[in-house]
Amino acid sequence: MVSIRPGPVTVGGVALDNHLLLAAGILGTTGSSLNRMLSLGAGGVVTKSIGPYPKDGHAGPCLAVLDDGILNAMGLPNPSKEFVDEVAPLIKKPVMVSIFGGNPAEFARVAGWFEGKVAGFELNLSCPHAEGYGAAIGTDPGLVEACTRAVSATGVPTWVKLTPNVTDITSIGKAAERGGASAIVAINTVRAMRISTGLRRPVLGNRYGGLSGSAVFPVAVRCVYELYESCKIPIIGCGGVSSADNVIEMMMAGASAVEIGSAVLNNVKIFETIKSDLYKKDGLSPKEIIGCAHHG
Repeated sequence: MVSIRPGPVTVGGVALDNHLLLAAGILGTTGSSLNRMLSLGAGGVVTKSIGPYPKDGHAGPCLAVLDDGILNAMGLPNPSKEFVDEVAPLIKKPVMVSIFGGNPAEFARVAGWFEGKVAGFELNLSCPHAEGYGAAIGTDPGLVEACTRAVSATGVPTWVKLTPNVTDITSIGKAAERGGASAIVAINTVRAMRISTGLRRPVLGNRYGGLSGSAVFPVAVRCVYELYESCKIPIIGCGGVSSADNVIEMMMAGASAVEIGSAVLNNVKIFETIKSDLYKKDGLSPKEIIGCAHHG
């Protein structure tokens, strides 16, 4: 297997301890859980998505574990501004706060709460199951550009997490780039559903949800590959990554780093597991690997 040399990593204006980040929504609801994932080998962490108002989320069931992935419809539950106290003790660590809003002004307001307290922002313009938020905005290039500009104007590194539930993801990536994004995160979950044949009804309380896990990995690789060809800013690959070989594949498609989410549920030490396979002192320079699948 291809391995890479360890060393300092800076992606989209954020200094990371390695190429592996904890994805938003997984063990990101408290400062202590974020700190725990950093101590367990994550090179950086992304918080649960925080919005302009406290939210309870959708009625259950909110989660269904499938053979090849996870289906969820949480509905962006969050404590809003109170979360500032959770991340305050982690001020010098590579913590990205995931934020959402219904318009550019709301994105800017939430960003303002965390300015100077986190390493950067990850804009959730891609949640597929929250009415009026996420993908409701993230499928419109004009809104993506405006929301991105409202946050990037702070001067804080601004990553934009894209939805795969569009005809052309590159048009959304270019909109984020025009808005001043420091990096693109691709992808959020794929809109999906399952029906219980025994109950004759959808398994999720919200009916529709977002699919994550190994089932979406090929979709994520394709999105990263397309974005690398059309955008100049760095890309963070996300979606179904569960091994060092997956990381290398994402990097070959064009990712400068990756986020890991669902795989943490099966192995909380997944970051150390992947790092032991991914990094070798005699490995290749990451620069040799990133985007190499586009050449020749």
